[in-house]
Amino acid sequence: MLSKFFYYLKKTDWLLTITTVLLVCIGLAVLYSISVNQEAPDLSRFNRQLVFAVAGIILMLIFSAIDYRMFNSYRTIFFVVGIVLLLAVLVFGQTIRGSTRWFNFFGQTFQPVEIMKLFLTIYLSGYLALHARNFWQAKHIIISGLLVFGTAALVALEPKVGYAIIFILLWLIILPILKIKTSHLIIVILILAAITAVSWFLVFEEYQKERILTFLDPQRDPLKSGYNVTQSMIAVGSGQILGRGLGLGPQSQLNFLPEQETDFIFSVIAEEMGLIGVTVILVIYALLFYRMWLAARETRDNFALFFIVITFILFFIQIFVNVGMNIGLLPVTGIPLPLLSAGGSSLIITLVSLGIIQSIIARSKA
Repeated sequence: MLSKFFYYLKKTDWLLTITTVLLVCIGLAVLYSISVNQEAPDLSRFNRQLVFAVAGIILMLIFSAIDYRMFNSYRTIFFVVGIVLLLAVLVFGQTIRGSTRWFNFFGQTFQPVEIMKLFLTIYLSGYLALHARNFWQAKHIIISGLLVFGTAALVALEPKVGYAIIFILLWLIILPILKIKTSHLIIVILILAAITAVSWFLVFEEYQKERILTFLDPQRDPLKSGYNVTQSMIAVGSGQILGRGLGLGPQSQLNFLPEQETDFIFSVIAEEMGLIGVTVILVIYALLFYRMWLAARETRDNFALFFIVITFILFFIQIFVNVGMNIGLLPVTGIPLPLLSAGGSSLIITLVSLGIIQSIIARSKA
């Protein structure tokens, strides 16, 4: 058993592993700088994230040795379990600041939406592997759409509208890749436009409307709904070229910047490490995407191909949305920056997803 584990471990993509670990370490360094240079230093969140990081990297290595085809075999079970978790959290979940997104076990919380992100990726990959050649048929568009929109609806009820939008965007990006009929794509866009219009009046909460209106005009309410975006943009601009130095950013250290460990960690990085630090991080992300692209090209398994493509798209959307809201180009949605933002659920699921990609790479080489 151990010999098999090390056999596939040696065939993993070490550049992908190094870039992944490097991003995790940068995230930990930034979190440490936020925690330690306070009037009353509190390292509890850093210590917790460090534990999650170590556990996540170990899981990534373990999943790289597991045959990824097993996940395709049990994709329906995974998807059903994910739906049950999303339903259960609405009933039994812990409510924090008006949102019911977390399960609490022995003082530790986790978000089932992160697990569902992986399970939805596995299920969609298996479904597309079976029906990609026939996606010109309307029934496959309808079935996949119902799966994605049903999942997004449950997530929106928490409410976690940011992830609901990401799931829908993922589906919309996949449709042109599968070369569906133009008429079908136009119909889908018109239906989505109608759903959006209805949701604005019947579904969106006032604070969600405020976020969108503030995105269009950040100065309309600078001390309330526009505060987060304004402080984030100030932090990004104050870093200039070289940055203020780790632990020396006034916006983050004086707590002007809200949610600095999670939603706005990019602003902290820009303030403390400057344009150079931001560029380095984006280059590391680019290397990560490049290795995933190579893995997609080299695999001969349709399930593996779609798993990599969907994971690639999800990563890209999360990075694009997070960076966009940090620099005032997109509304604040509460989407973490992969591998950098604090949060055990997000970090571990991201590392497990990369472990499955490593499994695909190892078996492609074998």
